[in-house]
Amino acid sequence: MAINPLNWLLGLFSLDIGIDLGTANTLVNVRGKGIVINEPSWVAIEKRTKRPLAIGAEAKQMVGRTPANVVAIRPLRDGVISEFDITEKMLEYFIAKAHEQSIVPVPRPRVVVGIPSGATEVEKRAVYDATMAAGAREAFLIEEPTAAALGAMLPIGEVRGSMIVDIGGGTTEMAVCSMGGIVVSRSLRVAGDEMDVDIINYIRNKHNLLIGERMAEQVKINIGSANPLKEEKTMTVRGRNLVRGLPEAIEISSIEMREALTNAVSIIIETMKDAIDETPPELIADLMEEGICLAGGASQLQGLAERLSNELRMRVWLAEDPMTCVARGAGMILEDLDNLQQFLVSLERRPV
Repeated sequence: MAINPLNWLLGLFSLDIGIDLGTANTLVNVRGKGIVINEPSWVAIEKRTKRPLAIGAEAKQMVGRTPANVVAIRPLRDGVISEFDITEKMLEYFIAKAHEQSIVPVPRPRVVVGIPSGATEVEKRAVYDATMAAGAREAFLIEEPTAAALGAMLPIGEVRGSMIVDIGGGTTEMAVCSMGGIVVSRSLRVAGDEMDVDIINYIRNKHNLLIGERMAEQVKINIGSANPLKEEKTMTVRGRNLVRGLPEAIEISSIEMREALTNAVSIIIETMKDAIDETPPELIADLMEEGICLAGGASQLQGLAERLSNELRMRVWLAEDPMTCVARGAGMILEDLDNLQQFLVSLERRPV
């Protein structure tokens, strides 16, 4: 096969990039450098022209604070692209930002992107097309649970079972892996975002107080829990009183937030039980010995690992730096692409 000289030259100088294209955050792993970008998946656009005004952390700061002609949105929902053109611009921005130290003026990297295990062919194709349109020389897709398992250093290529549960912003991905493949998997559109919505609804219904998404996220991080804490916490929450229509601040406790998060946590637990029930007995024996690994930003909910251990009657542990597991796994593919291609997702050929 003839080699394109331009691609060959670009390959010498352009950086290979692994991307965790998440609903809540986008992480970029540059081969040889590690995680260089970890920013919110937000884009602020001018409504009439659809022109991006800010991307990432700067755009998230604008949420709920924009004038009438500007809107801050997340172009991904439930782990898949909902706004193709805006996702393309966001990817283009992150790829260019990752190349700021590169000597290549116009980056054309090879890119590995994580996708939900339950993604349809249309959703996979949308991610592939957006990545290529954003400036990639080659684009590869990897299922998020596989990437998370690689990033968490689970022995998924060996003849024994490993289980990974990746709880992100839009989706919870779980997979039982063995011999380099996925034996049982579940993709659940209940994760960190759903927890935020549950907190907003709970505070509105119980305290007649309307709070925003950012405040709900702060509450979840600071005092949210899935299991009773050794020392229960409280936090001041500010919002608008729905009865009087005036600003109000109230004190809420971690006990209340545990009640608010019951539904989302219960759904995750039941889905894990369902996946384990479908797992072959020999692999169950391996899981009882090795335990279940948690990854993803929302897996850091206080007491979640302990709650899952109690419910599932086996050890559940949190990966080191769980939020970066998918991006690190995608980066590992690029380190040894020839030998790790078995972990990549193949796209169906388009009809001619």
